[in-house]
Amino acid sequence: MTTLTLGKALGAGLRQAMKDDDRVVLLGEDIGKLGGVFRITDGLLDEFGAQRVIDTPLAESGIVGTAVGLAFRGYRPVVEIQFDGFVYPAFDQIVAQVAKLHYRTQGTVRMPITIRIPWAGGIGAAEHHSESPEAYFVHTAGLRVIAVSNPQDAYTCLRQAIASDDPVIFFEPKRVYHSKGEVDLEGALADAPPMGLARVAREGTDATIITYGAMVGTALDAATAAADEGRSLEVIDLRSLSPVDYDTVAASVRKTGRVVVAHEASREAGVAAEVIASLTEKCFDWLEAAPLRVTGHDIPYPPAKLEKYHLPDLDRILDAVDRVIGDAQSLTGAER
Repeated sequence: MTTLTLGKALGAGLRQAMKDDDRVVLLGEDIGKLGGVFRITDGLLDEFGAQRVIDTPLAESGIVGTAVGLAFRGYRPVVEIQFDGFVYPAFDQIVAQVAKLHYRTQGTVRMPITIRIPWAGGIGAAEHHSESPEAYFVHTAGLRVIAVSNPQDAYTCLRQAIASDDPVIFFEPKRVYHSKGEVDLEGALADAPPMGLARVAREGTDATIITYGAMVGTALDAATAAADEGRSLEVIDLRSLSPVDYDTVAASVRKTGRVVVAHEASREAGVAAEVIASLTEKCFDWLEAAPLRVTGHDIPYPPAKLEKYHLPDLDRILDAVDRVIGDAQSLTGAER
């Protein structure tokens, strides 16, 4: 095991994927000499050369369009979108081409493209640098959507995404790029949990907190604080937002009977709404209280000085926990 930051784990995952398969090529703005804005690709240009680590113009539509052409020719392109809010110029390419070409060609054409997106807030940046656009891509049939929360998953899931024949939108929580953790760099990829499986980050019995990305750390902090009050909270790290591993999630909800779903993205038509709707269908008879959402507000991303009021925090999560447990405790035996 090696201690790495999440950012370094991503770089290690890219390096190993490029060693494993010479069809893997990287495209993005400033990813070569600079090593990317967040230095994720640092050193890869020197190691693999400009034919495989390609500095592109500032044109996201062109970057993704080029990746589509490379995939047609048998390559496995990995695209870096510099910031989350910069993905929108490439939106047409992603939803109209990348997501649909396999279906449109009746399985003849594969699109093994991985689109890496540094994502979400908490770094004191402005709009277009702190956004959470995951719901757009979750809604798009034909895409896998992954959101990692820790260095081990960053390393393993990125390698799995690149090896997949499906197009993958790969969200990287930039707020925790510098968080450290143990990473197994020697383990066989085939032995790692598939990127589509959710992870039980902490076991509990009183309520389930479902989240992903940097919010996993916030949820774990909330669970630790709740334990001081005698409450046992289970934390589920979704990892995959499309498809969602409802087997793992539903098993937790059937155990606890209470659900809080948290994410940074806006509330309206967000991932939390879909997860809650699906869990209500699958687990209605086990629910002791109405599931609740803890999300960002339905506003454009605020200025840096105000983002602490926008991002869900420990107190907002614990307030929701109080409400779902309070609702359960207020019911009579007959009502239950």
